[in-house]
Amino acid sequence: MKPSIDEIVERVKERSSPENLGMVLVHVGVVRGTSKTGEKVEGMNLEWDRQTLKKLVEETEKREGIEAVEVWMNEGKLSVGETIMVVAVGGRFRTDVIPALEELVKRVKGEVVREIETKS
Repeated sequence: MKPSIDEIVERVKERSSPENLGMVLVHVGVVRGTSKTGEKVEGMNLEWDRQTLKKLVEETEKREGIEAVEVWMNEGKLSVGETIMVVAVGGRFRTDVIPALEELVKRVKGEVVREIETKS
């Protein structure tokens, strides 16, 4: 069951030291109706590697200025408009959190998920 964004943010806040938590940034990935090349997409099949995701989250949480990371991943056959993933990173300052979130999402897309678009 997909948690709400508020629930995910609350988990980050609960796991963080109030003295060090200045922001929580959230990324929500959604199935697009077109591919990167502009072709119409009906949906996608999504698979992901739990061990690799766990490793990436642990690495991100060790970064300077980062307090906590929460990730929710969908799985299976997804339709256009469905949520693929929710990634939340909490930390001290935006200069800590923005690059950490950006790198984590990039690595999740490249190392953790396998997306197979279904085209019409």
